[in-house]
Amino acid sequence: MARPKNAFYAQSGGVTSVINASACGVIETARKYPDLIGKVFAGRNGILGALQEDLIDTGKESDAAIRALRYTPSGAFGSARYKLKGLDQNRAEYERLIDVFRAHNIGYFFYNGGGDSQDTCHKVSQIGEELGYPVICVGVPKTIDNDLPFTDCCPGFGSVAKYVATSIREAGYDVASMAATSTKVFVLEVMGRHAGWITAACGLASEKAGEAPHILLFPEIPLDQKAFLARVKETVDTHGFCVIGVSEGIRNLKGQFISDSGLRDAFGHAQLGGVAPVIANLIRSELGYKYHWAVADYLQRAARHLASKTDVRQAYAMGKAAVELAVKGHNAVMPIIERVSDVPYKWKVGQVALADVANQERMMPRDYISPDGFHITAKCRRYLSPLIEGEDYPPYRNGLPDYVRLKLSSVKKKLSTEFKP
Repeated sequence: MARPKNAFYAQSGGVTSVINASACGVIETARKYPDLIGKVFAGRNGILGALQEDLIDTGKESDAAIRALRYTPSGAFGSARYKLKGLDQNRAEYERLIDVFRAHNIGYFFYNGGGDSQDTCHKVSQIGEELGYPVICVGVPKTIDNDLPFTDCCPGFGSVAKYVATSIREAGYDVASMAATSTKVFVLEVMGRHAGWITAACGLASEKAGEAPHILLFPEIPLDQKAFLARVKETVDTHGFCVIGVSEGIRNLKGQFISDSGLRDAFGHAQLGGVAPVIANLIRSELGYKYHWAVADYLQRAARHLASKTDVRQAYAMGKAAVELAVKGHNAVMPIIERVSDVPYKWKVGQVALADVANQERMMPRDYISPDGFHITAKCRRYLSPLIEGEDYPPYRNGLPDYVRLKLSSVKKKLSTEFKP
């Protein structure tokens, strides 16, 4: 009887507070199928681990350590912003992946990432067939931007949504208490290059008229400075202060990023240089209000202490489902979350072909944004609210979250050649 094929798991792109819950789901589930899956290797620093034959043997980790991944933030095995080009542009990289997989008897590939990653996963399934070494490739959805199509939501988003809604509510209380003699405007910048889902989540904090945030600025709505400044003044005149949530990716009426630094990242995306101070300075120069601004930055995606219970469960479920799909022979697919009902919130696991999801972005529907473009609608609130429900606190030690650090034991290399990105 042939020995079972090994599996390779990699984390990709920006990490989240729950991506390790997906890793936990993959590894724990794979361990339940010893007759079908041999060892589970992880890529050190994502897909670079495969290209450089820098593999981690997760079998060296105890069951307790793997279980602890469920409540540990960031990428336990390391992630990378490294985009493989198309097969016709850089075939050598894909052939290198198959060489490494062949050398280590890897027959399953689980790639935990967003749209670019699902595209890579799909291409690996294609070239494996072409080179006579078929690999079952299953994507595991992940992105705080919540912009993958087909899935109702993306693991990682619910926890970010909970964090930014909590943060802007708390900041709103602070500004309200000081507005009579001090700060009248507070601007919170959140992530979201093209899609305004995280900005929309800030809006959950405002449940009654006059509550912060008062204004939201979305990438989907070009910024009309005149209308915006008028709304800020009206808000301060009415409530005494104004709290604003803004996406890093907002554009002006000409379609240009307001905070474009002119640099590009590894994926070719514009490096955005910080829109909060731009907006705050605009308000001061035109209206004269004293302000404060903050950038949620890595805090929003690393805040495991405030993770959404719904998000943690869904992240784990996607990792678990990926393995279950693979052992049933499903290839070039990705598990997804399908919403069954809003109240009570119910969901189930579905699947979609990688060819359909790769390199696609889901923007905020226009009917999720108020007609004036400055807030969310009741329909958007119904969609978002269940995603931040529930608390799933990590264990604490000496007053701080007690997160796991893995051994990260290296697998001996078998190839004589090396790869340099």
